[in-house]
Amino acid sequence: MYLALDVQYKDDTATVAGITFDNPASPKEFEIFISKVDNVAPYESGHFYKRELPCLLTLIQDHDLSPSLIIIDGFVHFGHIEKMGLGMHLYNGLERKIPIIGVAKNPFKNTPKEAEIFRPSSKTPLYITSVGYPIDDAKQFVLSMHGKYRIPTMLKLVDSAARGLIHESR
Repeated sequence: MYLALDVQYKDDTATVAGITFDNPASPKEFEIFISKVDNVAPYESGHFYKRELPCLLTLIQDHDLSPSLIIIDGFVHFGHIEKMGLGMHLYNGLERKIPIIGVAKNPFKNTPKEAEIFRPSSKTPLYITSVGYPIDDAKQFVLSMHGKYRIPTMLKLVDSAARGLIHESR
């Protein structure tokens, strides 16, 4: 089972969404999970993970999820120097047991050209990073995800769920 994660914030509260799916090419989620997190840390430039990581871990723990792979909206690491991004912090927070693929919509300073992929019907790249999962396989995974546009269907769905537009499975 694969798990896509996203978080939306309103003041000091976060809505965390997770969507599970069994096949990257599938247009439908298997299950949707939602957690609310209060008293979220304020945004700190250069340390976004301090705000988002506790939210992601809360959802995983609240719903006792154990996916074989997690896909996040963001970077696993930044640039050629591989400075730790949210995905690496999540990987460490999960005791390095679950591989993470990061799918970022915008480049970070020094993002290598090799991180770019172009999905069907898109002239704008996504930036793929990974840990615990070979980068070429991570790129292929994201390229194989359902959706004919830049953002894969499951990532659109998890974003909508975090925004409250799709509700938790029962």
